[in-house]
Amino acid sequence: MTFPSPRSPRTCHSVEDLRLAAQGRLPRLLFDYVDGGAHSETTMRANAGDFAQWRLMPRILRNVQHIDLSTRFMGARHRLPFWFAPVGYLGLLSPRGDIAAGRVACEAGTVMGISTFSIAPLEEIAGAAGQSACQLYMVRDRAITRDILDRAKSAGISDLILTVDTPVTPLRPRDARNGFRAVTRFGARHVLDMVRHPRWLADMARNGPVEAGNIARYDLGKGILEQSARLGREIDPRLVWDDLDWLRGVWSGRIYVKGVLHPGDARACRDHGADGVIVSNHGGRQLDFAPSAISCLPVVREAVGPDCEVLFDSGVRRGTDVVMALALGADAVALGRACAYGLGAFGEAGVARAVDLLREDIASTLALMGLASIDELKAQPRDEIIARITP
Repeated sequence: MTFPSPRSPRTCHSVEDLRLAAQGRLPRLLFDYVDGGAHSETTMRANAGDFAQWRLMPRILRNVQHIDLSTRFMGARHRLPFWFAPVGYLGLLSPRGDIAAGRVACEAGTVMGISTFSIAPLEEIAGAAGQSACQLYMVRDRAITRDILDRAKSAGISDLILTVDTPVTPLRPRDARNGFRAVTRFGARHVLDMVRHPRWLADMARNGPVEAGNIARYDLGKGILEQSARLGREIDPRLVWDDLDWLRGVWSGRIYVKGVLHPGDARACRDHGADGVIVSNHGGRQLDFAPSAISCLPVVREAVGPDCEVLFDSGVRRGTDVVMALALGADAVALGRACAYGLGAFGEAGVARAVDLLREDIASTLALMGLASIDELKAQPRDEIIARITP
């Protein structure tokens, strides 16, 4: 049985509803960019599917009238146990989408991750958000890297996300078919697809030409397609541990290394001065047939010990997913596609709806587990609240 695409945020009752609404509003080029993964998309599907390998334990006769979702991560206490992962091109999904997402993060009391590939400059996004975290891709030209660091510091940003799982970009079949980040200008088929999505087109047309505003100052060409393609080719595949040492020496704030799955790599990140690691496989957009992120989380937490911060992303679609990740050792969870679907479907109101859905789902999940707070969840012995299904 199929259902029509939701027509307003309030008619969306899950992240999947937001996804369907985004699919209806966005040109295929953009929806496939958000929705797709590498090669066969096996890892992308496993990210979401492998949560089903775990079971949560309900407890009864406990006072759960008031649920506290606040928790501490990235140097502060936040009202929610999740934050917004850095996602590129949000400003293509909805006018000034990066700014809109930053406002929602601020209003929700959580952190906004700012992508290197953001449409708005990082300074504008940080101004709209509350606490922000700046994503960094190390590029061949270290002058660009230094400038991004200087800009982030001047914008009052203390948290840096070094993304390390992209030494090369693998085949992403949907993007390849659509020419995303391969062509330098839109062709006739792209224009025709845009015309077929009049609501998106009208919204974008009212705001004029779009460019990759965060990198516009680096002389990487004209127009968003050329700028993005050239920056993608500039990501440095020679990155090694010495580069993390260098970064630790020039950045005085917190550093989180994103794209960690192996426990040995996690320990090395800690030993080279990282304040935390982000367990992630880039949403299944890099190495296909890599393990799901949730399957790697417990061993990474065990490897780095209690004093190294462990954040998590990839595959989160429900509040139960967030609770499972926290129960398995994550300090907080990052949302990528969930927020992008909301933005692509209904703009700022869609992002707010994604937050509301997850907030409500997390609260009800905790209550049914007999837990009144995120702190109480984290304090429980793991084997008393979550168990893996024996094959």
